[in-house]
Amino acid sequence: MANGASMIERLASQCLVLCAIIAFSIGAAYADNSSATPARHFDAQRLEKVEDYFRREVAAGHIPGAVVLIQQHGRPVLLQSIGVRDVATGAAMTPDTIFRIYSMSKPITSVAVMMLVDEGRLKLGDDVAKYIPAFAEVKVADMARDGKTVQSLQPLARPITIEDLLRHTSGITYGFYGETAVRKLYATSNLFDDDIDNATFANRLAKLPLAEQPGTVWDYGHSVDALGRVIEVVSGQTLYQFEQERLLDPLGMHDTAFSLAAPDKRGRVAEPLPQDRFDEPIAGLDDPVRPRRWESGGAGMTSTLGDYARFAQMLLSGGTLDGRRYLKAETVASMTRDHLGPEIAHDDFYHPGPDSGFGLGFAVRISAAPPFTSGEYRWDGVGGTFFFIDPKDDMFAVVMMQSPTQRGRIEIETRRLIYEALTP
Repeated sequence: MANGASMIERLASQCLVLCAIIAFSIGAAYADNSSATPARHFDAQRLEKVEDYFRREVAAGHIPGAVVLIQQHGRPVLLQSIGVRDVATGAAMTPDTIFRIYSMSKPITSVAVMMLVDEGRLKLGDDVAKYIPAFAEVKVADMARDGKTVQSLQPLARPITIEDLLRHTSGITYGFYGETAVRKLYATSNLFDDDIDNATFANRLAKLPLAEQPGTVWDYGHSVDALGRVIEVVSGQTLYQFEQERLLDPLGMHDTAFSLAAPDKRGRVAEPLPQDRFDEPIAGLDDPVRPRRWESGGAGMTSTLGDYARFAQMLLSGGTLDGRRYLKAETVASMTRDHLGPEIAHDDFYHPGPDSGFGLGFAVRISAAPPFTSGEYRWDGVGGTFFFIDPKDDMFAVVMMQSPTQRGRIEIETRRLIYEALTP
């Protein structure tokens, strides 16, 4: 026990030093990008409850470790590294740890799409088949009432649009959850066979039937992966080339990518507990760390706390960071308001809840549910990472951990503790 305690003390000391360095660099980078002073601020004693919560989770053996950042007015109010990034090696969890972010890739791809919209190279109402011709022939499954059989294939009532892909109303679904006939087709098809590229993936996706007619149901699926191919067609570059040149490198997100190209970064990768690993590929990805040709815009990226914090601050600052504009302010405002409305039904799987809608790449809180306020937007990743941005309080939070089975309850409790730490 003495040796264990000594190791924990050393890790804590290392983390404190790194946190101080990262806090300074984040604050310096964002100092000129804060917005108008909000009505509420964070209470330091209440914020300690967030730190205590993660320390208890690690001590109880629920998660190996986590990094947590809460930022307001362009500066960190809490930056915490706790536990280890890998229990097998005992390596300390640090702010530069690399995480599989899975669906937190979606907001990045969505921003890249909207950059093209801002430039007039793409329109939200465009037919997806304009960029991926195979989607002109896509059919819609007419399923039996129990959803277990496909009775027939029907033509599109209207084309799938770029907006449909952004807000998950395309009819495209996932095959790793649910029991419907269409989802089983996604799971058992050749969608992911071989070392495919984005063009091959999109063409295969178009051969599968849609679960619903476009524009009728919010259904979480491969829509953003299709957007990745649209970006390639419009830009003439691979998805990563476009994102790296136009978004990631300018933002300083140098550890955000679709695989680990540099072998020396492998030791920085966070690993889940041995009993908390996926036993099968998620969304077609066996491990986002492994190099592949397919660049999944919906789930394939790895990133760090610092990288994603810069992305979040850019959005909170209305599309700018360090004097550079990435999106128009009105574009950010549009992306972060509800685009569903009461007329669009939703699938219960992964829907953000009764008090939330969905914008263009983010869940959006449309009604207050104390302690949460309306206007907050957010998303998460199935591996355990999550973030939210609240313009009213000029703040955001990013939490990075690798714990698939614990993510849901930890996200809910963390967000509650953060909002309860805000005072008038």
